[in-house]
Parts: sequence; C-alpha cells; structure tokens
Amino acid sequence: METLTLKQKTFNSPITKIILALLTFMAVVIIGQQIAAKLLALTPLDKEYRNLLKGLFVSASCIFSYILFFKKYDKRTIKELAVKGLLRNLFIGTAIGFTLQSLTILVIYLNGSYSVVSINPVSFILIPFSIMFTVAIIEEILVRGIIFRIMEEKLGSYISLTISSILFGVFHLANPHGSFLSGLCITTAGFLFGTAFIYSRSLWFPIALHFAWNFTQSGIYGAITSGNEKTSSLIVSKIQGSVLITGGEFGPEGSIQATFFCLIATIILLALCHKERKIIKPYWIK
Repeated sequence: METLTLKQKTFNSPITKIILALLTFMAVVIIGQQIAAKLLALTPLDKEYRNLLKGLFVSASCIFSYILFFKKYDKRTIKELAVKGLLRNLFIGTAIGFTLQSLTILVIYLNGSYSVVSINPVSFILIPFSIMFTVAIIEEILVRGIIFRIMEEKLGSYISLTISSILFGVFHLANPHGSFLSGLCITTAGFLFGTAFIYSRSLWFPIALHFAWNFTQSGIYGAITSGNEKTSSLIVSKIQGSVLITGGEFGPEGSIQATFFCLIATIILLALCHKERKIIKPYWIK
C-alpha cells in the first residue's frame, strides 16, 4: 500500500504532470506537422495553401490533445478551453492585442521611422493569419495551459506568473536577432498573457491576445515578428531608425514602447484580478 501511495503521489505531482504533458503535447505537434505535410504534398495545392491547411490541422490537434490529456489525467472537465464564453474571450483578446500593437507601430510612425510602400489585396493576410493563429495556440497551451496553470495550483499566481513569463522571454532569446531589450519585452508580454489567463480562466483569451499581437504586427503592418522572416502582409512597409523605437531586426515587439504598453495592460488586468479576487495564493499560505 505504501508503494502504491508513493506512485500515486509521484504521478500526481506538478513536476511529473508538467513533464508528461509537455512531452505528449510536443509529440503531437511534431507528428501532426509531419503527417499534415506528407498528406498535403499529395495534393495539387500551392505551397502557401498547404501551409495554411497544415496550420489549421496542427492547431486542431493541439487543442484536442490538450483536452484529451488533462481530461484523462486530472479526471475533470477542461473548462479553460470551454465553448462557453469563447466568442467574448476571442473578441476582447483580439481587440486588446490589435490595440497594443497598433499603438506600438504608431509610435514608430510618429518618430518618422515607419512608411507605407504599398497596399496588397486582402488575400495576402491568409498565410500570416494561419501561421500566427497556430503559433499562438501552441505557445499559449505550452506556457500558460501547462507550465503556468499547473505551477499555479501549488505556488500561487504571482510566483508561477513570474517563472513562466521569464521562461517565455528566455525561449524567445533563441530567435534570430534576440537581445536583452527584446527578451525584456517578450517577458513583459508573458506577464500580460498570463494575467489574461488568470482574469478569464480561459486559454482563449491569451490565445486571441497573443494571435492579434503577432498578426497585427506582421500580417497587417508588414513588420518582422520575433526576428523571423517577413510574411506576406496587407501593408508593405519600410521600417528604419533607432532600435529602441523600431525593435531593429527583431521587430517592433522588441521596442521600448511595446514593453511599456504591455506593462500598462498587465497592471490594469492585475488590478481587475485583485478586485474580483482571482489571484491564487501559494499552498503554504492557505
């Protein structure tokens, strides 16, 4: 009986749960991408549309694998991906993400560092839409759905928010042209996304916020996102000037104003979380 109890404790420990969830989730992402790529290669579709469908397939696989894993592991209903409140969370998250990124680009424009070269047809946003939607789902499930949410059960909201946000920033330092400033901004964005989850208790809110932040940056304003190559976009733009304002080769999200705007939004959301008593205390304080 003692051995069984020890096994149960080990199996249900946050560390074990995080490791198993991450391994399962990453396996689904990698295998899902390979399967989708192989199947779509058999079709006559253009490369861009194959990537679009691959993104949708991987996104759906991520969501269903998360739901299935924790439904079996925790023996509970997965409320953080519930349909209830879905549209509201998607709308609010998208609106906030779009607004914050637009303010970031506005500062660059007012500084004389942003100019419009041309405007593309609306169809040009399909591919970046798919890419950014997939990226938002994968990263939010990994960082907020698995790492933050499980840690929060024991360590409470603030400690878990700090650890997961720093990890989020560190992960992005591996991206091309990463720097201290870009890492700081991404870490601040991590605090924002984590706080969005605390407030809503729904992954759809930070997923929408994360998606809108990236998509607005690359798919609409034609800027670089996280040091990666430019995608097709609605606006063909030229961005040059101070790295502090433009974010340099990492993109506008690596700018000083992006950090500031994310910080302000985080403080507002945290204030709302406190007002509505949504902050979880560490287990030793309870």
